[in-house]
Amino acid sequence: MVGERHIAVALAVAACRAGYSIYFTSLDDMVRNLKAAETAGRLTNKLGTYLRASVLVVDEVGYQPLERAEANLVFQVISKRYEKGSIILTSNKTFSEWGQVFGDEVLATSILARLLHHCEVISINGPSYRLKNRLKAIERENDVA
Repeated sequence: MVGERHIAVALAVAACRAGYSIYFTSLDDMVRNLKAAETAGRLTNKLGTYLRASVLVVDEVGYQPLERAEANLVFQVISKRYEKGSIILTSNKTFSEWGQVFGDEVLATSILARLLHHCEVISINGPSYRLKNRLKAIERENDVA
């Protein structure tokens, strides 16, 4: 991670200060909650959780690959928010890798088509923010020793 979560949180805080409602979740938590709601027959109500906020922040897209049924749940959220609410996503995967993340190239393309239609992409390349600071601390400790 190179600071994408920091940027997402900063954008969400700015939106909140401007009066917009925010919902922050990881993709893993969102999928887990949607699956549980689907099993319990409450999927429509749970989808509302991710549709109500003005800005939905979905962190860690691609951290773990999804099964097809899980990817379909994500597609439902993205599709229902399309042109109705803002979405901020963080991912360490390139768009070309999203077929692997969502377990299906066609589904990934459909998700990306909706996301990229009216968006700004911020691409960050570089060393891990957390690891970089930790490595500097270790180097300082070694210099002292």
